[in-house]
Amino acid sequence: MSRITVVGAGAWGTTLADLLARKDHTVTLWAREPEVVDGVNREHVNAMFLPDAALDPRLVATDDLPAAVRRAEVIVSAAPSHALRAVMQSAAGCVSGRPLIVSVSKGLEPERLQTLSRVLAEVFERDGRAGPSRIAVLSGPSFAREVYERQPTALVAAAADHDVAREVQQVFSTSTFRVYSHTDVLGVELGGALKNVIAIATGIVEGLGLGYNPRAALITRGLAELTRLGVALGADPLTFAGLAGMGDLVLTATGPLSRNRSLGVELGRGRRLEAIQAERRTVAEGVQTARSATALGEREGVELPIAREVNEILFRGKAPRAAVAELMERELKREQWR
Repeated sequence: MSRITVVGAGAWGTTLADLLARKDHTVTLWAREPEVVDGVNREHVNAMFLPDAALDPRLVATDDLPAAVRRAEVIVSAAPSHALRAVMQSAAGCVSGRPLIVSVSKGLEPERLQTLSRVLAEVFERDGRAGPSRIAVLSGPSFAREVYERQPTALVAAAADHDVAREVQQVFSTSTFRVYSHTDVLGVELGGALKNVIAIATGIVEGLGLGYNPRAALITRGLAELTRLGVALGADPLTFAGLAGMGDLVLTATGPLSRNRSLGVELGRGRRLEAIQAERRTVAEGVQTARSATALGEREGVELPIAREVNEILFRGKAPRAAVAELMERELKREQWR
């Protein structure tokens, strides 16, 4: 069994830490919040981010990041996208050897418009302790609560070196948590990040009281949109028909546990982004990703009409009904862009 540190104690990080501890790995969970550390160690529960979920008593939490990663053989990076670089820079200098680093966050770095595996590669290459061949991503359709409940779930692990992807399979797979392997790291990451934007869009039309026709159209055209951007950046288009693309998009755009979809519903009902976020402790990654995706599309010359309209609603106060009309009244086009 491995010594594993999970960096980030949100619902997803906590769920994965619990899953790994129940596999008899030695697991440390790093949390920024002292009350989370205390709750996990004393009561074996993360009441802040995963309430009413008893955690494996062997799971240990700490707020000492250097100590948490010092002897880790596997580091699971679960920090939010906007904080990931700073958090992992604090950890990199204390890492020993060449641990397997697994990114499980979904998003893009806002300032540099980079995927999170690229951020990790820069952080650890600069420190000289781990090259990109030891970095992998784990993504796919997975609500934390359902994974915690041991509901059957399938994800995909991607790494440039297929042997590294297979190593992630062995670390994480259980009888209810099936992991497939892949080598298209870029496609897997982009699918996991960009589907959140489309999920906000489908939530908006639901909040407007619209039916299943517009939701089906948004999901389908959203898949085309994220595939178009992915291909322009060098990803394999077939990746987006798999777990990290279509699978994650369908779950996040339709599932009642989706933070991004529920945020979209509130927007569709006329509420402002600031008011919605003020009531939430958890992060809806699609908010920042809408801005990043729009900027990426502009940089690459790729048309992303849904992401653009979501960005307009979120940050420029555009009325949701006006955004829907804008999408419907665009110039008529062929369905396939290639």
